[in-house]
Amino acid sequence: MSDERDVAGDLATDGGTATDADPVGIETAAIRLPAFRLSSEEIADAWGTSHAPGVERKAVAGADEDALTMAVAAAERVLAGGDEGAAEATTTVVDPGRIDLVVTATTTPPMEEGEFTPRLVRALGLPTDVATATVRGSTAAGGEALARGLEAARSGTTLVVVSDSPAGDPAETDHPMGAGAAAFVLSADPAVEVGEPAWHVEEYPGIRHRERGAETVDTLDITTYQRTAIRESITAATEALADDGGPLEASGLEAVDAAAVHQPNGSLPYRATGDLPLDPGTVQAGTVADRIGDAGAATVPIGLLAAVAAEAGEADDDPSDEGGPEDRRSVATFFGGGTAVSMACQGTLSVDGIDELGGGEPITYDDYLRKRGTIVDGAVAGGGAHVSLPNWQGSLDQRYRLVAGRCPECGGVTFPPTGACRECHERVTFEEFEAPRTGTVRAVTVIGQGGAPPEFTGHQQRDGAYGVAIVDLGEGDDEITLPGQLTDADPTAVEVGETVVATVRRIYEQEGVPRYGVKFVPTDAESTDAE
Repeated sequence: MSDERDVAGDLATDGGTATDADPVGIETAAIRLPAFRLSSEEIADAWGTSHAPGVERKAVAGADEDALTMAVAAAERVLAGGDEGAAEATTTVVDPGRIDLVVTATTTPPMEEGEFTPRLVRALGLPTDVATATVRGSTAAGGEALARGLEAARSGTTLVVVSDSPAGDPAETDHPMGAGAAAFVLSADPAVEVGEPAWHVEEYPGIRHRERGAETVDTLDITTYQRTAIRESITAATEALADDGGPLEASGLEAVDAAAVHQPNGSLPYRATGDLPLDPGTVQAGTVADRIGDAGAATVPIGLLAAVAAEAGEADDDPSDEGGPEDRRSVATFFGGGTAVSMACQGTLSVDGIDELGGGEPITYDDYLRKRGTIVDGAVAGGGAHVSLPNWQGSLDQRYRLVAGRCPECGGVTFPPTGACRECHERVTFEEFEAPRTGTVRAVTVIGQGGAPPEFTGHQQRDGAYGVAIVDLGEGDDEITLPGQLTDADPTAVEVGETVVATVRRIYEQEGVPRYGVKFVPTDAESTDAE
């Protein structure tokens, strides 16, 4: 353990979060936000008002994004130590073979019944014997997933990914609804130590719910009842951190520097913490709903990473403050209608993707409705190209991770690695390898209305014309060339020679099952998102 992390010995006496000499917590972390942003001004212009108090703008998932694609993107970042193509890793690189448990949390899985976590595991190329768990059902799911992951981290390494993209009635409850994902690697070698979670459980019917078969979140709209329930639950769980035996027993809540609490909008966190000794600046440090909206189960996890981010600590440094980054104390409190869970943290770390909180491409409200699928029918005419589920499943390594094959006879590269070698035409057992995810556009075209295969019609209705490029990946003998859709960019602006990066997105739906695979994002679009 490095000197920067070797603070366990002092925690018992300085009011930290550990109760023994074997702390657990966050080893490394990352967030991923969609590229697009919708301002509350756009919503107010459309409806005459905005029912999103304290939200200046919100993150908007693209037509080909959902909770799974954002989860994959966040998890890829946290394992790789940043985005591929960067000059160097910005955070710790994690060997996928270290992961013993994968826990995911979401309230918006792509299918109401169907596996979520195994798809993430396959997309990441994790071992097939890794243990998995999926937490769903409420906005407290992120806290429950972290609590489960922290317990397992005492004897192994856990990957926790929280991703969400809730929706509501366009006239009101949808106004604050955003999207985003956060990924954590938890272990007994933490940069940020996390104490034992504190819980408060009480039934509060109707606070936030989604009826069976419904796609939109609803509430009973009893404002006083809701605020009281949220405030009482958050107060009870957070105060328990400072009780006898709690992780903040010695220091008390007064020592907390940043607090990320349940934030369905940008103003409620300040009301919800009114009975706690937390000043507005402390709450602001963990509030992200003002910039990304209500990202469901992912909002507080993203807020927690904003609170512990070393980048944020550097910006807020006061020369008169005592202690260094390792002394920074943060609290995260999750609420989900009947459950509140609170955690105390100590320390800071570099969070990849944290700059996306201030980035994004502005879109109009009409664009937003199309991306949401609100003003399109999604009907598909014609049969399209049928690819059976078994055949699709057999090509997942290529569709997710660009796995190619090298011929052991001639050294030629074949993609996908099936059949005969494309160089020597011998039928061989290929030596598989993953192609780089950064490549160069060699040809590009735009598929306009009426030109897309029927299975892509629904996507085209929501996102308009899309680009298709021929992309070279790798160099020399390892180079592969393949076609792929472009995303998160104006397809008419992409040029030959431009650099693109692979990302997993929704391709289309067939036989009632969403199908996913690689698309390409121009690097210029990615840098614009973070500005």
